[in-house]
Amino acid sequence: MKSWKTSELGTRPHEPQVLSSTEDSRAIVLELPAGESLDEHVVHERAWLMLVSGELVVHAVGDSSGDRVEGGPGLLVEFDPGERHRVDARSDARFVLILTPWPGKGHPGALTLEEKAHVRERAAERKGTQD
Repeated sequence: MKSWKTSELGTRPHEPQVLSSTEDSRAIVLELPAGESLDEHVVHERAWLMLVSGELVVHAVGDSSGDRVEGGPGLLVEFDPGERHRVDARSDARFVLILTPWPGKGHPGALTLEEKAHVRERAAERKGTQD
């Protein structure tokens, strides 16, 4: 058994701390200072965000619903794989993010070396057409 007192960890803003990483899942604790955001983004895995301290506003992005939820400690939010979202801190916030499966389908860490080489080639080609 492993356990963490997430409210007592010595985490710092902008320095996510991986608590656990296995072939099945990854757990990360993050600090987000008041007034800052995790801008619109998407993860390849199913994700659960559990707020440990502070206040957050979590926005669904890119769908017509415009869903948003706000809350304090104990707030739990689940995202589908590929679901776009944004997280805003109303106050200094600490939260745990759990991703599963890890890495998810399409995640760069899940690619074979050959697939990674093709991704790099395509990126270089796109960069060459933008110059």
